[in-house]
This record gives sequence, C-alpha cells and structure tokens, in this order.
Amino acid sequence: MTTYIFKIVELLGGLALFLFGMDVMGKGLQRQAGGKLQTILAKMSSTVFRGLFLGMVVTAVIQSSSATTVMVVGFVNSGIMTLKQAVGVILGSNIGTTITAWILSLSGLEGDSFLIQLFKPSTLAPVIGIIGTVLTMFTKNDRNKGVGTIMLGFLALMTGMDVMSDSMAFLKTEPWFAKLMISFSNPLLGILFGTALTALIQSSSASVGILQGLCATGVVTYGAAIPIILGQNIGTCVTALMGAIGANRNARRTALMHLIFKVIGVTIFAVVFYGLGMFIEWTFLSKTTAAWDIAVFHTLYNVGATAVLLPMRNILVKLAYVIIPEDKLPEKTELLDERLLSTPAVAIQQAHAIAARMVSRSRDALELAIGLTKKYDEGIMQQVIDLEDETDRYEDALGTYLVKLSGKNLSVQDNRTLNTLLYSVADMERIADHAVAIAKAGKEIQDKGIDFSSQAKSELAVLERAVLDVVNRTASAYETFDLKQALKVEPQEQVVDALVREVKSRHVRRLRDGLCTVEYGFVLEDLLTAYERTADHCSNIAVEMLQVAEGKLEAHEYLNALKAGELRESAAFAERFARYKAQYAFPDEK
Repeated sequence: MTTYIFKIVELLGGLALFLFGMDVMGKGLQRQAGGKLQTILAKMSSTVFRGLFLGMVVTAVIQSSSATTVMVVGFVNSGIMTLKQAVGVILGSNIGTTITAWILSLSGLEGDSFLIQLFKPSTLAPVIGIIGTVLTMFTKNDRNKGVGTIMLGFLALMTGMDVMSDSMAFLKTEPWFAKLMISFSNPLLGILFGTALTALIQSSSASVGILQGLCATGVVTYGAAIPIILGQNIGTCVTALMGAIGANRNARRTALMHLIFKVIGVTIFAVVFYGLGMFIEWTFLSKTTAAWDIAVFHTLYNVGATAVLLPMRNILVKLAYVIIPEDKLPEKTELLDERLLSTPAVAIQQAHAIAARMVSRSRDALELAIGLTKKYDEGIMQQVIDLEDETDRYEDALGTYLVKLSGKNLSVQDNRTLNTLLYSVADMERIADHAVAIAKAGKEIQDKGIDFSSQAKSELAVLERAVLDVVNRTASAYETFDLKQALKVEPQEQVVDALVREVKSRHVRRLRDGLCTVEYGFVLEDLLTAYERTADHCSNIAVEMLQVAEGKLEAHEYLNALKAGELRESAAFAERFARYKAQYAFPDEK
C-alpha cells in the first residue's frame, strides 16, 4: 500500500512538472510570436484552405489547439473574424496539435548510434536545459531570454514525461491494471475515459502525453489506445465551450462547430472502423503500443477526419445555425474580448487596433467640424457629437482592458506597446472633444451671422490645412507604429503653434485698424485654442510613441532637448520645421 502511495505521488509530481513545462513552453512561444498571431489568424484566413494551413501552423507554434480555438472564439466575438473564416482555422488546429505527441515520442527512440542517443530525452532535454539556463541567466537580450525560457519549458516537459513513465512502470505487473486496459478496448468506455481525462486537464496534448507515458508499462494495446485517443479529441472542446459562455451567437456557434466537428469525426471513424471489425479481424488491436505509435495514430486520425469533414464544412455551419438560431434583436460585438487576455500578445494587438480606430474617429470628427465653420449643418453637427461619444466609449473600454493587460506576462516589445496605448488614449479622445468645440464655434458663427474678412479666411484656411495634416500624420503613424512618421509630427506641431500666434497678431492689428470687431475675436479665439490644443495632443501621442520605443517616459525632457539641439535628431527637427513653415506660409497682408 505504501508503495502505491509513493508511486501516485511520483505520478502526480511528474504530471505537475509536465503540465508546467507545457504551459511555460506554450506561453513562451506565444510571447515570441507576439502580435503576429492576430495578423496571421484574423487577416490571412480569407479562404478556408489558407485558414486550415494557418490554424495548423499557429497551433503547432503555441502547442495548444485549445488556445487557438479560444482565440478564434474571441476573434469571432469581436467581429475580427467571420464564422466561415473560423472553420478552416479550427480544422487546421486539430492537425497542428499533433506536433506535441511527436515531440513526446522521442522517449521511444532506440538504438546505439550517436544521433539517436543525442535525440533521446535523457540526453536532449538536459542539453536544451543547459542552453536555456545560459540564455536566461547570462544574456541581456530579451529575445534570447525568451528563447531560453522556452527551452527550460521543454526541459520541464520532457522531465515530467520521464517521471510519469517511471512512476507507472510498476503497473506492468499489476493484474488490475491489465484488466482496466482491456476494459478500455470497449470503444464506448475508451471514448468516455479519453473525453473525461482531457476535459479534466483541458489539454488534449497533455492527455495524449499521459497515454504515451502509460505505454511504458507495455500493457496498453491498440485496442485500448484508439478509443481513448478518439475521446481525447472530443474532450479538448471543453475549453472552447467554456470560453464561449457569455459570448455572442456567432462566437457560441464557433465553439459549437468545434464540438460538432469532433463528435462527427469520432462517430464516422468508430462506425466505419468497428463496423468493419465485425467482418474483418483487426489483429493489430491486441498488440501493445509505444509512444511513437500513439503519435502516428493521433496524426493520421486528425488528418483523415479533417479531409473528410472539410468538404462538409458548409453543412456543418448551417447545423450550427440551426442549433443556435438567429434572433430578431441584433447583437453587438465586443470591442475588446476578455477571452483574448489568455493570449496577451494577441490582446495587445486587438487593443492597438481599437486605439487606431479611435484615433481615426477623432480625425473624422475634426474634418467634419472644420467644414461646419464654413457651412453649418445640423445633421453633420450630430455626426460630430456621435463620433465624440464613440471615442468616449473606446476610451472607457481601453482603459479597463489595458489595466487588466498590464498584469500579464508580456514581452518587452508588447510591454512597450501597452505603455504607448496607456499614455496616449486620453490624448486621442481629447482630439474629438476639440472637434466638438470647433463644431460649436461653427454654430455660433451661423447664429450670430459672423463673416470673417477674406484675409482672415485665407489665414484660417492655411492653419486648418496644417492642423488636418498633423492629425492625419499622427493617425497614420499610430496605426502602424511608424516611428519615422512620428518624428515628423513635432516640427509640424511647432509650425501650428507659430501659425496660431501669427493669426492672433494679425487679428489684433485688424482690430486696431477697425477692420474687425471684438465679437469676431471671441469666436476666433475659440477656434485657435481648439486648433492649437489638437496639435498639442498630436505631439503628445507622437512623443509617447518615440519615448516608449526607447524605453523612456520623459516627454518634457525629450522635447526640451530636441528644441535645444541636444539630440541626434535635432538637426532633422530643425530642417523639417523650416520646410513645414515654408509649406504653410500665410498670404501677405493687404
């Protein structure tokens, strides 16, 4: 009895180390892939075959079909991906997840050659662990440290696998275990066991790894292994189903479709295979399996199931619509789906996409508002207000989401992106606020019948062109995090400041000469303040981008040093300022 207790403790310890290694390895791979995961999955899955390939690659990279499926559910819930696009990615993830079984099958390598001995886990894992330790502890490069972490995860994974195999070795002499394995030869029992085990640990890769560890006992036959593997394919759907709770209908359909694929695939195989078994004697079912055999069958089954189900994809999509029908009330997609927080690199990119949409809305509001100063229209005024309200919603959603993201384990680059978003969201929203102020000034101009002189109109036209240009440049730089474009914002903002000062000076001269009135000056002051502050917020956004990219957050010191000629980019700043000043020159006063 004491032996059993210690062996169980050893088994659970090995399982804990195995799962820990898989988690570290998967998260490390996700951090290295960064936001490319969203680009790959959401923007490059335009056809089902492309989605199939990309789902396979991404799952192989992050070592988890569950993580891929949960991401897809999040994308569908956020409106980034359609249900039809999700089909290919889900099918591809079923194939990609088999790569883990092939890695774990290295434990079954046999032979005396140097190459085989090198790739045996007992040799390969320590070598990779040593390299990982060196990269993690003795290098300063963040990417190298990330690679080192992945290697240490691999070491833990393979060590856990070895511990599990060793702890279960005594089972080969236990009659009750042999009877248990024989009972799993019953397809229904085997499928139920595989489903329950995988649902419990929420990882088909880990469940397959445990089965591969059991193979070391020499008791696991093909007859027992095949039903368990079939059940493992169904059990992996639990994570996606749980992730779809509270999501919109399409996201729930995505998770349901994943389950439908798995259940139909297992059903077709079981009916055909065991149906033929009534007429054909499958002699290999009584043979014992090795880790390598598990990997082979796991891959062949998933490739075969995908090949069978791919032509049926449209029927299965319709089935998902039948089970979860449309509702009369339209559903809103979530701006930022919290399901994506489980893959922080993807969540960062989604937050950036929403922030880019926010700055675009602010720019649209500004363009409409400036038009209202020329010709006022109540409908366009409402559009400006609606756009400003939308940016408010974006700011609230981003603020909450980014705070949650800040507690995640991020790569250095993703952490810098997070900081840029945190420090710039308020500035983007304020641009929309100033657009409303400009629109209100347009209404005042109409209500009071104010008509600026032709000279004032010419000057305002130049200033407005400069303001729109700096906002467009900022939006463009922000959408792609283009630092070269960001460097051009500050000199342009300085030109806007100079233009504002010159407009005020010219207005005072016209006021003194009796060519303008004080009442006109009040409206003009409101416009100039809004234009100047809009450009200031553009400067803040650009400087935040530049400073965060350098790992700094000292905006004021940076600007002072830039203007004082103390930075390497100071010369370029002065040259651009002179060029923009000439570009936005006022017409001569008459």
